[in-house]
Amino acid sequence: MMVLLAILLMSVSMFVVERKESSIIVVRFPSGIELEAEVADTPEKQLFGLAFREELPPNGGMLYIFDENGLHRVRTKEYRFPIDILWVDESHHVVHMLEHVEPCAKDPCPSYGPPPESARYVIQAESGFLKKSGAMKNDELKYSLRM
Repeated sequence: MMVLLAILLMSVSMFVVERKESSIIVVRFPSGIELEAEVADTPEKQLFGLAFREELPPNGGMLYIFDENGLHRVRTKEYRFPIDILWVDESHHVVHMLEHVEPCAKDPCPSYGPPPESARYVIQAESGFLKKSGAMKNDELKYSLRM
């Protein structure tokens, strides 16, 4: 019951609270490929992520920044398309990757992770992005804020 109430309150806040433009972090991979990642910087984005979206822009994704390192799990409930997932540590090194994670339409939805090592960031991109970028475990990613 409390979960339903929380979802209802957050849904209402999406329409009542003034919306700010999304922050975009450009994530550069060693291959030179860049991902423009929307930062999950509101409670709604952190809870729903890419849920209910029909698609991502080319080379687009979502970046979750956690308050502390941890063994963070990811769910794809109500996602509309498969995704690739990267877990990244505080020093911006890839610690774990999953390719072509299928969306989940109804409960019970599986959780993906935790990574074998603590992570500070999770990046979600459209399925196929990891192959295109040539990303590998231990790669160092470069982050820059798009102004």
